[in-house]
Amino acid sequence: MATTKLTWLITGCSSGFGLSLTRAAQAGGHKVIATSRNPSHTPDLVADIESKGGKWVQLDVDSRDCGNVITKLEGSGDHIDVLVNNAGFSIYAPIETIEEEEVRTQMETMYFGPLRLIRAVLPHMRQRKSGVIVNMSSGASLDGIPTMGVYAGAKAGMDALIKILAKEVAPFNIRTLTVILGTFNTNMPNSVVLGKTPLPEDYKGTFTEQVQDLLVSGKIHPNGDKDKAMQAVYQVVAGEGVGEGHQTEKLLPLGSDMTPVSKESRIISAMLWNCLAL
Repeated sequence: MATTKLTWLITGCSSGFGLSLTRAAQAGGHKVIATSRNPSHTPDLVADIESKGGKWVQLDVDSRDCGNVITKLEGSGDHIDVLVNNAGFSIYAPIETIEEEEVRTQMETMYFGPLRLIRAVLPHMRQRKSGVIVNMSSGASLDGIPTMGVYAGAKAGMDALIKILAKEVAPFNIRTLTVILGTFNTNMPNSVVLGKTPLPEDYKGTFTEQVQDLLVSGKIHPNGDKDKAMQAVYQVVAGEGVGEGHQTEKLLPLGSDMTPVSKESRIISAMLWNCLAL
């Protein structure tokens, strides 16, 4: 893949990881189909990405018809080689108090949306006997902090699904990559959404309340560089630079605060991190 120019479909590109990965892929000479829920909110950004040979399309992963975007793109000749499920957000609330409506909203974005896109792109990748599916996961899926239970559950559910998917699609030369991310300098700390139900009195003074107060205060200081992280993801997918020879990796933990996943993944993560150090 190191010499192959790929077409990437990336969700959630208006900021954060999605935008960083879009820029990394474009810098590598690849075509990017960037997506966001409201492209009209970022006209300058859309124009910039399209001026560099990319395409920007409207995509709401919460829509049950979001897979139709892939069908239309494939039908018009945009054959998607890499699907990156990145769009997401977190509702912060204790499991006891979070409302079912909020749980369903979280699962639509973090689980069902990516699943719809995966199911839509797989027939095309299978026919071409080639493709990569990348899912942005989180250290929360391994051991999250209080108030992130539903977000962690959605991420962990997708992680488990992808493990099985990797086995099912391996005969078709389709591979998967789950990126386990720690805390990075994205907009997530600045866009905190708390649950609708106030904390019960018994939670006063607990670690859960302290976490909520810290989230609301905006005093969380992520210690990871999102651009550096997405350069690592790009190179592993494309098989370029420090990613050469690691295209078959299925798990990529990134971030100095990330809980180690396994000895092998720690070695790969450290190698990439050190080679990409500024």
